[in-house]
Amino acid sequence: MTETIIKIEKLCLNIGGTQILRDVSFEIAAGQRLSIIGANGAGKTTLLKCLDKIIGICDGKITVAGKNLNQYRQKELAKILAYVPQSAYFNAPFSVQEFVMMARFPHLSSFSVVTAEDKKIVAGAMALTEIADFASRALTTLSGGELQRVNIAAAVAQQSKVMLLDEPTTFLDYKHQSDIQILLDKINSEKGTTTVSVTHDINTAVMFSDRIVALKSGRVAFDGRPEEVMDNKILNDIYEKEFLFSNHPQTGQKLLIPHQREI
Repeated sequence: MTETIIKIEKLCLNIGGTQILRDVSFEIAAGQRLSIIGANGAGKTTLLKCLDKIIGICDGKITVAGKNLNQYRQKELAKILAYVPQSAYFNAPFSVQEFVMMARFPHLSSFSVVTAEDKKIVAGAMALTEIADFASRALTTLSGGELQRVNIAAAVAQQSKVMLLDEPTTFLDYKHQSDIQILLDKINSEKGTTTVSVTHDINTAVMFSDRIVALKSGRVAFDGRPEEVMDNKILNDIYEKEFLFSNHPQTGQKLLIPHQREI
């Protein structure tokens, strides 16, 4: 029987008098590749931040690795959950290697020094994500694709069981989008890491997920297998828009295609 790593029960969140999340309930199995989709403002990123205690919940319950989220100190939680933000440029005076090494903080005490084991883990994370060649470069010199690999390398070095990814391929070109998705698949298969990805790209979610959860106005509007979401009735309910479909030429997977503009 597959272990449940995260369980969300009737999660609600109210910010400034606005209901952001409404009775959200679902479970995430260990080792699963889960994508969270939905329109802008549906509550996707907010949900990730609730899971990582960046935002406190106002009602409901989240259980992580069998323990109530509220009972975790942030450092203890970081041994289980790693949060990977949207690709962004850092204005910080750190090299790539220094930044990845900082991800070892959950495993260090206040006065401990970096050990040979820490260095080995960081080197392995950088090798896995193929960033070792620019280990000494400053973060400020990196492209968006390079920086996102660094963010993911830090999450690997953190040795968390779950990686929470907020739109991991936003702002990246097609090559780097593909490279990042292949990398996340590799981490999932080689490390057994559970990946929970917020994305606006439905095709990517379908091709690289075991399961999809869709939010609409803060509620769960769909929870099922990727192939099940590729239905106009379901997608129209989520996005209030009709879609066109075609089949992938290699796999036969049903995918979305853009509408032809009117002439």
